[in-house]
Amino acid sequence: MSETISTSTDGRLRVRLVHDEYATNPREDFDHLAHVITIDTHLGHYAPVDQDGGPLAEAWERVSWNRWQGIDIFTRWARIFHGAIVIESRPARGPVSLWYLMRDDAEDLGMLPEAYLDTERAEYEAWAEGDVYGYIVEEAVDWVRTDDQGAAMTTWEEIDASWGHYGFTWAAAEAERALTRHASRRLVAA
Repeated sequence: MSETISTSTDGRLRVRLVHDEYATNPREDFDHLAHVITIDTHLGHYAPVDQDGGPLAEAWERVSWNRWQGIDIFTRWARIFHGAIVIESRPARGPVSLWYLMRDDAEDLGMLPEAYLDTERAEYEAWAEGDVYGYIVEEAVDWVRTDDQGAAMTTWEEIDASWGHYGFTWAAAEAERALTRHASRRLVAA
């Protein structure tokens, strides 16, 4: 997929979004504060989000037998005894999981811990569903043949690119910012 999402006002710059087919799993490639316990992989159809489940994984094993109240018991226990923040993830396609932050990890975030957890969860789920993009900023270049002055053509030449943007909304916003940045540089240079 390659889609032009925006063009500069003079029509000389454009930005395209392209699926990033080689995006790496953000849980393996980046540092994260969140821990993830994978509850259900749908009989092994999905891989666990994290292999170890973090420091509270053993506690989950003790209450996981209770299919109806295990999540509520674990969430309450983690909050009361460890000051952990826990969110549950039940994507349409993918493993059911519990994402949590320990009290010490949540203190200096500069944002709500729940929002941080949700951001990490959304990033992972975007990767798992193939919702990862790169953008390419291109400039229109005019060509004139030296042997035939009447023959000319315009091609698009890449001037900037960035890959590994998780989620269409985020990728489109970053692409728009890059196009605006290049368009403003052209105005200053002109």
